[in-house]
Amino acid sequence: MITHVEAATPALCRLQLGSELRQLRLAAGIKGAQVCKRLIWSPSKLTRLETGENASVETPDVMGLCEIYGVDAETRSRLLGYAAVTKTRRDWWATAEYRPAIRPGFRAFLDLEATATALQNYEAEFVPGLLQTEAYIRAIYESAFQGLPPEDIDRSVAIRTTRQQVLDRSDVSLKFTAIINEAVLWRRVGEPQVMRDQLAHIVEVVESRPNVRVQVVPYRAGVHPGMSGAFVVFQFPDKLGLKPMVYLENLADAVVKRTDGDVERFAEAFSELQSLASGPKESLSLIKEAIKEH
Repeated sequence: MITHVEAATPALCRLQLGSELRQLRLAAGIKGAQVCKRLIWSPSKLTRLETGENASVETPDVMGLCEIYGVDAETRSRLLGYAAVTKTRRDWWATAEYRPAIRPGFRAFLDLEATATALQNYEAEFVPGLLQTEAYIRAIYESAFQGLPPEDIDRSVAIRTTRQQVLDRSDVSLKFTAIINEAVLWRRVGEPQVMRDQLAHIVEVVESRPNVRVQVVPYRAGVHPGMSGAFVVFQFPDKLGLKPMVYLENLADAVVKRTDGDVERFAEAFSELQSLASGPKESLSLIKEAIKEH
Protein backbone atom coordinates (compact mmCIF):
# COMPACT_ATOMS: atom_id res chain seq x y z
CA MET A 1 0.00 0.00 0.00
CA ILE A 2 1.28 3.49 -0.85
CA THR A 3 1.63 5.47 2.37
CA HIS A 4 2.09 8.92 0.80
CA VAL A 5 -0.12 9.11 -2.27
CA GLU A 6 0.71 12.74 -2.98
CA ALA A 7 4.39 11.79 -3.46
CA ALA A 8 3.76 8.68 -5.57
CA THR A 9 4.31 8.52 -9.31
CA PRO A 10 1.33 8.07 -11.66
CA ALA A 11 2.74 4.70 -12.78
CA LEU A 12 2.88 3.48 -9.19
CA CYS A 13 -0.65 4.73 -8.50
CA ARG A 14 -2.04 3.01 -11.60
CA LEU A 15 -0.52 -0.32 -10.63
CA GLN A 16 -1.48 0.00 -6.96
CA LEU A 17 -5.04 1.03 -7.82
CA GLY A 18 -5.47 -1.83 -10.26
CA SER A 19 -4.05 -4.36 -7.84
CA GLU A 20 -6.29 -3.25 -4.98
CA LEU A 21 -9.42 -3.14 -7.12
CA ARG A 22 -8.80 -6.67 -8.37
CA GLN A 23 -8.22 -7.91 -4.80
CA LEU A 24 -11.46 -6.23 -3.68
CA ARG A 25 -13.40 -7.84 -6.52
CA LEU A 26 -12.06 -11.29 -5.73
CA ALA A 27 -12.69 -10.82 -2.01
CA ALA A 28 -16.29 -9.90 -2.82
CA GLY A 29 -16.66 -13.04 -4.93
CA ILE A 30 -17.68 -11.06 -8.00
CA LYS A 31 -16.73 -12.11 -11.52
CA GLY A 32 -15.43 -9.64 -14.05
CA ALA A 33 -18.36 -10.33 -16.35
CA GLN A 34 -20.78 -9.31 -13.60
CA VAL A 35 -18.97 -6.00 -13.13
CA CYS A 36 -18.96 -5.27 -16.87
CA LYS A 37 -22.67 -6.06 -17.17
CA ARG A 38 -23.64 -3.78 -14.30
CA LEU A 39 -21.47 -0.84 -15.40
CA ILE A 40 -21.98 -1.46 -19.14
CA TRP A 41 -18.24 -1.81 -19.69
CA SER A 42 -16.32 -3.88 -22.18
CA PRO A 43 -14.26 -6.71 -20.60
CA SER A 44 -11.09 -5.05 -21.90
CA LYS A 45 -11.83 -1.86 -19.93
CA LEU A 46 -11.95 -3.75 -16.63
CA THR A 47 -8.81 -5.70 -17.56
CA ARG A 48 -6.88 -2.53 -18.40
CA LEU A 49 -7.95 -0.93 -15.14
CA GLU A 50 -7.00 -3.95 -13.01
CA THR A 51 -3.62 -4.32 -14.70
CA GLY A 52 -2.79 -0.60 -14.53
CA GLU A 53 -2.62 -0.14 -18.29
CA ASN A 54 -4.82 2.96 -18.56
CA ALA A 55 -2.93 6.24 -18.91
CA SER A 56 -5.34 7.76 -16.39
CA VAL A 57 -8.29 6.53 -14.34
CA GLU A 58 -11.63 8.30 -14.15
CA THR A 59 -13.02 9.04 -10.68
CA PRO A 60 -16.59 7.89 -11.54
CA ASP A 61 -15.19 4.50 -12.63
CA VAL A 62 -13.52 4.00 -9.26
CA MET A 63 -16.62 5.13 -7.40
CA GLY A 64 -18.77 2.71 -9.38
CA LEU A 65 -16.50 -0.21 -8.53
CA CYS A 66 -16.34 0.78 -4.86
CA GLU A 67 -20.14 0.73 -4.72
CA ILE A 68 -20.32 -2.74 -6.26
CA TYR A 69 -17.63 -4.13 -3.95
CA GLY A 70 -19.04 -2.51 -0.81
CA VAL A 71 -15.83 -0.63 -0.05
CA ASP A 72 -15.56 1.29 3.24
CA ALA A 73 -15.07 5.06 3.28
CA GLU A 74 -11.34 4.98 4.17
CA THR A 75 -10.46 2.57 1.37
CA ARG A 76 -12.61 4.48 -1.11
CA SER A 77 -10.81 7.72 -0.23
CA ARG A 78 -7.42 6.09 -0.79
CA LEU A 79 -8.44 4.59 -4.14
CA LEU A 80 -9.82 7.93 -5.31
CA GLY A 81 -6.51 9.48 -4.29
CA TYR A 82 -4.68 7.07 -6.58
CA ALA A 83 -7.03 7.95 -9.43
CA ALA A 84 -6.52 11.68 -8.82
CA VAL A 85 -2.76 11.32 -9.21
CA THR A 86 -3.21 9.61 -12.60
CA LYS A 87 -5.37 12.54 -13.73
CA THR A 88 -3.33 15.44 -12.40
CA ARG A 89 0.25 14.31 -13.03
CA ARG A 90 2.11 12.65 -15.89
CA ASP A 91 5.10 10.36 -15.97
CA TRP A 92 7.79 11.75 -18.25
CA TRP A 93 7.01 9.19 -20.97
CA ALA A 94 3.35 10.29 -21.04
CA THR A 95 4.14 13.91 -21.85
CA ALA A 96 3.26 15.45 -25.22
CA GLU A 97 6.94 15.47 -26.16
CA TYR A 98 7.45 11.71 -25.90
CA ARG A 99 4.02 10.08 -26.01
CA PRO A 100 3.69 9.95 -29.85
CA ALA A 101 6.96 8.02 -30.15
CA ILE A 102 6.17 5.33 -27.57
CA ARG A 103 4.18 2.24 -28.51
CA PRO A 104 1.58 1.01 -26.00
CA GLY A 105 3.62 -2.09 -25.24
CA PHE A 106 6.74 -0.08 -24.42
CA ARG A 107 4.69 2.34 -22.32
CA ALA A 108 3.56 -0.64 -20.25
CA PHE A 109 7.21 -1.61 -19.90
CA LEU A 110 8.14 1.87 -18.64
CA ASP A 111 5.30 1.71 -16.09
CA LEU A 112 6.65 -1.57 -14.73
CA GLU A 113 10.28 -0.44 -14.80
CA ALA A 114 9.48 2.72 -12.85
CA THR A 115 7.78 0.70 -10.12
CA ALA A 116 9.91 -2.46 -9.89
CA THR A 117 12.45 -3.10 -7.17
CA ALA A 118 14.33 -5.72 -9.22
CA LEU A 119 14.81 -6.12 -12.94
CA GLN A 120 16.42 -9.19 -14.53
CA ASN A 121 17.26 -8.71 -18.21
CA TYR A 122 18.68 -11.22 -20.70
CA GLU A 123 19.87 -9.81 -24.03
CA ALA A 124 21.10 -11.89 -26.95
CA GLU A 125 21.86 -9.21 -29.57
CA PHE A 126 22.08 -5.78 -27.93
CA VAL A 127 23.61 -4.15 -24.91
CA PRO A 128 20.76 -3.90 -22.36
CA GLY A 129 18.85 -0.63 -22.76
CA LEU A 130 19.69 0.66 -19.29
CA LEU A 131 23.40 0.39 -20.14
CA GLN A 132 23.41 1.81 -23.67
CA THR A 133 25.32 4.98 -24.55
CA GLU A 134 23.71 7.70 -26.63
CA ALA A 135 26.03 6.98 -29.57
CA TYR A 136 25.20 3.26 -29.46
CA ILE A 137 21.46 3.97 -29.41
CA ARG A 138 21.77 6.44 -32.27
CA ALA A 139 23.76 3.97 -34.37
CA ILE A 140 21.01 1.35 -33.90
CA TYR A 141 18.25 3.72 -34.96
CA GLU A 142 20.15 5.11 -37.93
CA SER A 143 20.78 1.58 -39.20
CA ALA A 144 17.48 -0.10 -38.37
CA PHE A 145 15.19 2.83 -39.25
CA GLN A 146 16.77 4.31 -42.36
CA GLY A 147 14.70 7.17 -43.71
CA LEU A 148 13.37 8.14 -40.30
CA PRO A 149 13.48 11.95 -39.92
CA PRO A 150 16.38 13.19 -37.78
CA GLU A 151 14.02 14.77 -35.26
CA ASP A 152 12.29 11.40 -34.74
CA ILE A 153 15.63 9.71 -34.18
CA ASP A 154 16.61 12.44 -31.69
CA ARG A 155 13.37 11.91 -29.78
CA SER A 156 13.81 8.14 -29.70
CA VAL A 157 17.37 8.51 -28.44
CA ALA A 158 16.17 10.92 -25.76
CA ILE A 159 13.55 8.42 -24.60
CA ARG A 160 16.10 5.63 -24.31
CA THR A 161 18.62 7.73 -22.39
CA THR A 162 16.04 9.34 -20.10
CA ARG A 163 14.74 5.97 -18.92
CA GLN A 164 18.21 5.17 -17.59
CA GLN A 165 17.56 7.59 -14.72
CA VAL A 166 15.71 4.72 -13.04
CA LEU A 167 19.10 3.33 -11.98
CA ASP A 168 19.57 6.40 -9.77
CA ARG A 169 16.07 6.34 -8.32
CA SER A 170 16.09 7.89 -4.85
CA ASP A 171 12.87 6.47 -3.38
CA VAL A 172 13.42 2.72 -3.80
CA SER A 173 16.66 1.42 -5.29
CA LEU A 174 16.31 -0.73 -8.40
CA LYS A 175 18.42 -3.89 -8.39
CA PHE A 176 19.39 -4.44 -12.03
CA THR A 177 20.87 -7.77 -13.10
CA ALA A 178 21.79 -8.14 -16.76
CA ILE A 179 22.99 -11.24 -18.57
CA ILE A 180 24.25 -10.81 -22.10
CA ASN A 181 25.29 -13.22 -24.80
CA GLU A 182 29.00 -12.98 -25.62
CA ALA A 183 28.03 -12.09 -29.20
CA VAL A 184 26.86 -8.70 -27.90
CA LEU A 185 30.48 -7.84 -27.10
CA TRP A 186 31.65 -8.53 -30.62
CA ARG A 187 28.71 -7.43 -32.78
CA ARG A 188 29.83 -4.01 -34.02
CA VAL A 189 27.23 -1.29 -33.73
CA GLY A 190 28.46 1.93 -35.34
CA GLU A 191 32.14 2.73 -35.65
CA PRO A 192 34.77 0.93 -33.54
CA GLN A 193 35.01 3.94 -31.20
CA VAL A 194 31.28 3.65 -30.51
CA MET A 195 31.77 0.05 -29.40
CA ARG A 196 34.84 0.86 -27.30
CA ASP A 197 32.98 3.65 -25.53
CA GLN A 198 29.90 1.48 -25.09
CA LEU A 199 31.74 -1.42 -23.51
CA ALA A 200 33.77 0.93 -21.33
CA HIS A 201 30.49 2.47 -20.16
CA ILE A 202 29.24 -0.95 -19.02
CA VAL A 203 32.38 -1.43 -16.97
CA GLU A 204 32.07 2.05 -15.45
CA VAL A 205 28.41 1.55 -14.48
CA VAL A 206 29.05 -1.86 -12.91
CA GLU A 207 32.07 -0.66 -10.96
CA SER A 208 30.35 2.50 -9.71
CA ARG A 209 26.83 1.26 -8.94
CA PRO A 210 26.38 -1.55 -6.38
CA ASN A 211 22.81 -2.11 -7.60
CA VAL A 212 23.99 -3.15 -11.10
CA ARG A 213 25.39 -6.57 -11.99
CA VAL A 214 26.38 -7.82 -15.44
CA GLN A 215 27.31 -11.34 -16.50
CA VAL A 216 28.30 -12.72 -19.89
CA VAL A 217 27.20 -16.08 -21.29
CA PRO A 218 30.36 -17.25 -23.12
CA TYR A 219 30.30 -19.15 -26.38
CA ARG A 220 31.68 -22.18 -24.61
CA ALA A 221 28.45 -22.46 -22.58
CA GLY A 222 26.84 -24.08 -25.63
CA VAL A 223 23.07 -24.44 -25.84
CA HIS A 224 21.24 -22.36 -23.23
CA PRO A 225 17.64 -21.24 -22.39
CA GLY A 226 18.21 -17.71 -23.68
CA MET A 227 18.54 -18.83 -27.28
CA SER A 228 14.82 -18.23 -27.83
CA GLY A 229 15.29 -14.49 -27.36
CA ALA A 230 15.58 -11.57 -24.96
CA PHE A 231 13.29 -11.09 -21.97
CA VAL A 232 12.88 -9.06 -18.79
CA VAL A 233 11.58 -10.27 -15.40
CA PHE A 234 10.17 -7.63 -13.04
CA GLN A 235 9.78 -7.93 -9.28
CA PHE A 236 7.84 -5.39 -7.21
CA PRO A 237 7.67 -4.08 -3.63
CA ASP A 238 5.88 -6.48 -1.30
CA LYS A 239 3.52 -3.70 -0.21
CA LEU A 240 2.01 -3.53 -3.71
CA GLY A 241 0.87 -7.14 -3.67
CA LEU A 242 1.97 -7.49 -7.30
CA LYS A 243 3.36 -10.78 -8.55
CA PRO A 244 6.47 -10.82 -10.80
CA MET A 245 5.85 -10.14 -14.50
CA VAL A 246 7.73 -10.78 -17.74
CA TYR A 247 8.18 -8.44 -20.71
CA LEU A 248 8.83 -9.69 -24.25
CA GLU A 249 9.39 -7.57 -27.36
CA ASN A 250 9.88 -8.20 -31.08
CA LEU A 251 9.63 -6.26 -34.35
CA ALA A 252 5.85 -6.43 -34.46
CA ASP A 253 4.70 -6.28 -30.88
CA ALA A 254 5.45 -6.15 -27.17
CA VAL A 255 3.66 -8.10 -24.48
CA VAL A 256 3.58 -8.37 -20.68
CA LYS A 257 3.17 -11.90 -19.32
CA ARG A 258 1.44 -12.18 -15.95
CA THR A 259 0.34 -15.80 -15.55
CA ASP A 260 2.22 -17.77 -12.89
CA GLY A 261 3.29 -20.48 -15.33
CA ASP A 262 4.82 -18.06 -17.84
CA VAL A 263 6.61 -16.02 -15.19
CA GLU A 264 8.00 -19.11 -13.50
CA ARG A 265 9.31 -20.42 -16.82
CA PHE A 266 11.27 -17.24 -17.51
CA ALA A 267 12.47 -16.89 -13.92
CA GLU A 268 13.88 -20.41 -14.09
CA ALA A 269 15.51 -19.64 -17.44
CA PHE A 270 17.19 -16.58 -15.95
CA SER A 271 18.47 -18.59 -12.99
CA GLU A 272 19.92 -21.19 -15.34
CA LEU A 273 21.55 -18.47 -17.45
CA GLN A 274 23.16 -17.06 -14.31
CA SER A 275 24.66 -20.45 -13.53
CA LEU A 276 25.97 -20.85 -17.09
CA ALA A 277 27.34 -17.31 -17.35
CA SER A 278 30.79 -16.26 -16.27
CA GLY A 279 30.96 -14.68 -12.81
CA PRO A 280 30.79 -10.89 -12.46
CA LYS A 281 34.58 -10.40 -12.27
CA GLU A 282 35.33 -12.75 -15.15
CA SER A 283 32.55 -11.11 -17.17
CA LEU A 284 34.13 -7.70 -16.69
CA SER A 285 37.43 -9.16 -17.86
CA LEU A 286 35.72 -10.45 -21.02
CA ILE A 287 34.26 -7.00 -21.64
CA LYS A 288 37.64 -5.30 -21.13
CA GLU A 289 39.26 -7.75 -23.53
CA ALA A 290 36.61 -6.95 -26.14
CA ILE A 291 37.37 -3.24 -25.74
CA LYS A 292 40.99 -3.89 -26.73
CA GLU A 293 39.95 -5.95 -29.77
CA HIS A 294 37.61 -3.24 -31.03
